[in-house]
Amino acid sequence: MMLYVIRHGIAEEVAADGSDRARRLTPSGRRKMRAAAAGLRALGVELDALLTSPFPRAAETAALVSEALGGTAVPRELAALEPGVAPPDTLRALTSFTRYERVAIVGHEPGLSALIAVLLTGSPEGMQLVMKKGGVAALEVRDPGRRAGATLRWLLTPKQLRRHGR
Repeated sequence: MMLYVIRHGIAEEVAADGSDRARRLTPSGRRKMRAAAAGLRALGVELDALLTSPFPRAAETAALVSEALGGTAVPRELAALEPGVAPPDTLRALTSFTRYERVAIVGHEPGLSALIAVLLTGSPEGMQLVMKKGGVAALEVRDPGRRAGATLRWLLTPKQLRRHGR
């Protein structure tokens, strides 16, 4: 499986109701994420499944990615992508999507970086990585239920993605 790990775009500092959960993408965040998603399209990324945290900023990011890639993969919520979910729990939830060849997940830091570390090294502390908002990592995962054994194919910042999309 090719797994694309996407951090949500730039979001409000504080939601209108004051909660972290309700934060949405800013207008600038939507514009930059749309351009980064165009970069994914330019790189030839295609998806069979698109999974997102139910938090609005992630769901909005997933919708922009879906739109840029032609809408063939409709975003589906996956609670295991919410902030605070341990990487092993996220990995367990991803095992039900092993029938797909190309899967994207949209979520939050520090969980996404810890998940990447587990897939590459077997431990959330196995490497230091912080994904930028709107950044994407592409990993070839042989067995999503197993720690380690994945191969990092590329890791791009949102700025690099936007350049590809021009």
